[in-house]
Amino acid sequence: MGATGDPRRINRLSQFVADQIAAGEVVERPASIVKELIENSLDAGADQIQIRTRGGGGELVSVRDNGSGVPEEDLALALERHATSKIGDARDLLGVATLGFRGEALASVASVARVRITSAIAGAKMGALREVHGGQLMAERPVAHPVGTTVAVSDLFFNTPARRKFLKTERTEVARIDQVVRRLSLAHMEVGFELEQMSSASRAKSLQLPPGRINERLGAVLSKPFVDESIVIDEEHDEYRLHGWVGEPAHHRRQVDQQYFYVNGRAITDKLVGHAIRQAYRDVMFHGRHSVFVLFLELPEAYVDVNVHPTKHEVRFRDARRVHDFIFASLNRALRDVRPSAEALSVEPAVLGGHLSADESRQTLHQRNFNQSGLLLGSMKTQGSAAPVGGIAQLVAEAEPDWVADVLQGGEVSVPPLGYAIAQLHGVYVLAQNTQGMVMVDMHAAHERITYEKMKAQVERDGMMRQLLLVPIALDVSAAEADIVEDMAEELERAGLVIERSGPQAVTVREIPALLPQKDIEAAVVDVLNDLGEMGSSHEVRRRQFDLLASVACHGSVRANRKLSILEMNALLREMEQTENAGLCNHGRPTYFTQSMNDLDKLFYRGQ
Repeated sequence: MGATGDPRRINRLSQFVADQIAAGEVVERPASIVKELIENSLDAGADQIQIRTRGGGGELVSVRDNGSGVPEEDLALALERHATSKIGDARDLLGVATLGFRGEALASVASVARVRITSAIAGAKMGALREVHGGQLMAERPVAHPVGTTVAVSDLFFNTPARRKFLKTERTEVARIDQVVRRLSLAHMEVGFELEQMSSASRAKSLQLPPGRINERLGAVLSKPFVDESIVIDEEHDEYRLHGWVGEPAHHRRQVDQQYFYVNGRAITDKLVGHAIRQAYRDVMFHGRHSVFVLFLELPEAYVDVNVHPTKHEVRFRDARRVHDFIFASLNRALRDVRPSAEALSVEPAVLGGHLSADESRQTLHQRNFNQSGLLLGSMKTQGSAAPVGGIAQLVAEAEPDWVADVLQGGEVSVPPLGYAIAQLHGVYVLAQNTQGMVMVDMHAAHERITYEKMKAQVERDGMMRQLLLVPIALDVSAAEADIVEDMAEELERAGLVIERSGPQAVTVREIPALLPQKDIEAAVVDVLNDLGEMGSSHEVRRRQFDLLASVACHGSVRANRKLSILEMNALLREMEQTENAGLCNHGRPTYFTQSMNDLDKLFYRGQ
């Protein structure tokens, strides 16, 4: 409603109100100020940044850097709206390479707080100071200051007390500032960060992040176990590059507080990126848990629009589907390569001491009471294919030539990563020994993963088997979803669905994946259309099909209390060493763990 009370009148807002609106977009809380000031320091080429806060940032936020500084004649412009050194004209918005560029942050902060900015450039005799309270100039004068800039923001929202009430508790604001500094530090390993937060409720909290020490910084920002339990990623395709670290599937967390993703060095949160990463971890992440990662996506600036949100934590990709598929494929390849290996278990290739004669070897094998007729668990068949998948008998047949022949011939036998089985515990666990110590295997979880991967490979090899519905299923959908069915028929067919548009807001399902129960069709189609609308592609039907394969593999794998011979156990170990994702079952549970001789000796105080 206009100032005159007439809702039809349009009135020009005062500069103060306009500044308040801009501040509301940029300054959400003290952590927002810390982020904007650090990004300005990084754009200025600083390699050392000091951050000080008091009262959760509400009382004081101070950021000091050793960057290039601001010339005295430009200091006044630094606190004005839409004044920036980062861009010159509209064409620069198509390829923004700096972190800050809008020219709104400092002006917005100055409108709701008391701001003092002091800066000096190389070669200048003196630095300069400018102080503004709520947008009003309070002081400006020459001062002594080293090369670089110091910005002190105090009494946040002093002139808008209503907004101050929306700040969280001091402890919460302290934690958010800490998280902002950690997030930015991961993208700039070459820059040193010092954070000190004075709190009225507790002792001062400090964070020291020296420059250049990558493992030390990863350990400080995330955790030391992450450094040891992460996979290095470095994938390139055309003009895209994805690099960084992803936690092994067994390294997971209850919350998503350790997920860091950067696009051209800018920390972002993106639904499309999150979907691609979740899909890559789909088969190996324990339910209800979340992955840990630090990933950097690099692509030409023209391929991404960073001018989407005032705080610049969201971006828009020019080819979202291509980005999604590149991230998914890169992570999927890396995660599927995780399997028991000599390198992963820190086991040096070794040879069993001594030699067995051929007669002794045969006698040893006969003493294991190997009975071929007792090995068969019954073959499992996937619908639409007659090829058997899984079964301990098959594992023995495939693994036997690799190691039994060596023993029978009396030659030297290299100890594999998971070693050789020596016993079965309570019909549940396989106990083995390798050159480093002990290996314990959950035989059901291990066999479940082996069976599942073989079934998946068969589906990938033979294609998505489709089933023609005797009675087609008619579904009511939105007009937008009906358009998707019409425009993306080939994509749907690749997912195993043959769907036709039958009206403005109606579709007809004629063929479905053979493994997908008909009772799930309606929900599956809706999910697929949602994925196609948001991501441009859909893995929903395949996910549902693989979920069913996982269920079949679970029920068809060797069960607890199934007595295995030594030969069967060794066949299982050998197959694990060749199977992708063998360290975890289909539900994300570990399939094995190791205990070194040093650890065992400590348990019994040997050598102490």
